[in-house]
Amino acid sequence: MYNILCLNNISHYGTDLLTDSYALTDDASQATGILVRSADMHSMDFSENLLAIARAGAGVNNIPLDECAKQGIVVFNTPGANANAVKELTLCSLFLASRDIIGGVEWIKEHAQSETIGKDAEKAKKAFAGKEIIGKKLGVIGLGAIGALVANAAVDLGMDVYGVDPYMSVDGAWQLSSRIHHVTNYDEIYKNCDFLTIHVPAMPATMGMVDAHACSIMKPGCVFLNFSRDTLVDTEAMAKALEEGRVAKYITDFATPEVMKMKNVLVFPHLGASTAEAEDNCAIMATRQIMDYIENGNIVNSVNYPNCTMGPKSQEGTRIAIMHANVPNMIGQISKIFGDAGENIANLTNKARGDYAYTLIDLDNEASEEAIAALNAISDIIRVRVL
Repeated sequence: MYNILCLNNISHYGTDLLTDSYALTDDASQATGILVRSADMHSMDFSENLLAIARAGAGVNNIPLDECAKQGIVVFNTPGANANAVKELTLCSLFLASRDIIGGVEWIKEHAQSETIGKDAEKAKKAFAGKEIIGKKLGVIGLGAIGALVANAAVDLGMDVYGVDPYMSVDGAWQLSSRIHHVTNYDEIYKNCDFLTIHVPAMPATMGMVDAHACSIMKPGCVFLNFSRDTLVDTEAMAKALEEGRVAKYITDFATPEVMKMKNVLVFPHLGASTAEAEDNCAIMATRQIMDYIENGNIVNSVNYPNCTMGPKSQEGTRIAIMHANVPNMIGQISKIFGDAGENIANLTNKARGDYAYTLIDLDNEASEEAIAALNAISDIIRVRVL
C-alpha cells in the first residue's frame, strides 16, 4: 500500500485517480508521496519512505529541491496545467490597463445614492475614457506554456506581438502563431512595446531580470504585467519608473509591501491560477505523475531530476530504478553487477541533469538480492528501487 499525504486541499479530481493500491494519510513519516500546492516544506523532515513530491502548480520555491535530490526524492510540477487560467487573467489585465473600468466602477459606487446618478455618470464618463488595444505592440517575455497562449490570443485580438525566449524549444516554436515577431534581444522588447508581460520561472538566472536598465529603456507610457513571480522585477527600479511616468502602470497579483507603496499599480490577490478548472487540471496531472513514478519508475516534469521514461513496466521480469550521482562509469559499474550475476538487461535508459542522474533497467528475470546489495554498495548510488 502506498500512502499519499495532501499538504493542501487538492482537487478530488486528482485524488479520485488513486487506485486501491493507495491510501490518503495525515502522517508525513508514512507518506510514499506528497501532493502540495503552496505549503512551505523547507522546514519539513523527510522520511526514508518518501519517494516523490508533486506540486499541483508550476512554481516550486516552497520545496527544498536540492535537499530532496540528495535524499533521492523526485519533485514534480505541473507546467501548462494552469496556463489557460493565467492567460485569461493576463488578457483581462490588458483591458483593465487600457480602459479605466475600475476607476469608473469606483466612481459609480461613490455616487450610488445620487438621485441623478444616470445623468451624472454620463457627464463623468469622460474622466475614465481609455484606449483600444488593437494595433498596439505587446512584448511577451517567455514563450513557454503560458507565454505562447498569451501571444497567440493577443494576435487574435489584433495586437502586434513580439516575443523573446532564448530557451524556446523547437516544439514550443511550432505552437506559436506565424504572425508573432520572434526577437532575440530583450532591449528590443523593452524599447518598442506599449505593453509588456513576463512569463518565465523564478530561478537564479531570472531573479531581478527586469532591472534598472530594463526599466530605464522601456517605451514611455508603457504598461508592465507580472503574473509569474514578484522576484523577477527589481522593485526599486520599477517604483522609480512609475514615479517618473516612464511606466504608466504596473499590474501584478503579488501583493508585497514594496509593491503596495508604488504609484500607479493595480494589484490583485494571487489569482493567476485560481480557477476551479486550473486546480482540477493541476491535481490530475500531479497525481498521474506521482503514480507513474511510484509504479513504473517514470519521471515526467521533474524539477530536480532528469526526465526519464520507459513506459509501463512489464508484468514479466523486473524493473530497477536507480538514482545516482552524475559521474563517469556509473553505467559500467551497474551493468557489470548484473552481468556478474548472470542477469540479462533487456532494456536500459539513462538520463542526467546537473549533479544527478537516473537509470531505468528492465531485466528478463527477477533481480537477485546479491545484485541489489551490490548496487547499494556503490558509493555514488543514492537510491535503488525494485519495481
